[in-house]
This record gives sequence, C-alpha cells and structure tokens, in this order.
Amino acid sequence: MNDPIADMLTRIRNSQMRGKSTVMTPGSKMRARVLDVMADEGYIRGYEETKDERGHPAIEISLKYYEGEPVIRELKRVSKPGRRVYMGVGDIPSVRQGLGVSIVSTSRGVMSDANARSQNVGGEVLCTVF
Repeated sequence: MNDPIADMLTRIRNSQMRGKSTVMTPGSKMRARVLDVMADEGYIRGYEETKDERGHPAIEISLKYYEGEPVIRELKRVSKPGRRVYMGVGDIPSVRQGLGVSIVSTSRGVMSDANARSQNVGGEVLCTVF
C-alpha cells in the first residue's frame, strides 16, 4: 500500500455509501491523528484502536449519520505521495467558505485549518472534509 491515508478515506467513503455503522482500517499513528481531528470537528463518532484477527494493530471507526444521511458529504485527499502539497499559514484553503475543514500536518502535529491559522503554522495539507 503506497498511501495509507487515502486508503482510510476510501474505506470511510465506501462504508458510508453502504450505510455501515463502523469500518475497520489498519492502525497507524498518522491515521489516528487524522481521525482525532475528524472526531473533534464532529464528522465521526469516534474510533477505537484494536487488533485484527492476525494480531496486527487496527482502528475501528464509528461513522456518524444525521437523519439517515452520512455527516461526511465529501472527503478528498489533497497531498499525495506523488505530489506533496505544502502551504504557509496564509495559503491554507478554507473548505466551502469555512463549512468544511482542511486537515493539516504541521510541525506541532496534525490539526484542522482553523487551529493551524490560530497557532500561525503551515504544513502539508493532508485532506479536506465537508
């Protein structure tokens, strides 16, 4: 697997299309930090770090729905292994006039675009959520 973040985002999108309440993904620290931001912003219920049937680390993500519709309407990977996207604090995009959130990996950790602006740090724009 070349892009674990894109794999996790695709698993979330596919599970929401099928109406699943939870989804499993291989575990890593970066995936957990991205999920922390998504949980803080209210896009998922939460997640739990577990082990899969072979004993490897895994993450079980609890998806969130409102009136039968998924809370996450759009989930896009911005920075990819073939083309990394770095932005300064002034260049970080606001998603859908501030209704969505960009998840940014900074020198101070993975955070939302609003937190990055308030702490005056830029970094790699991992993905956008709306």
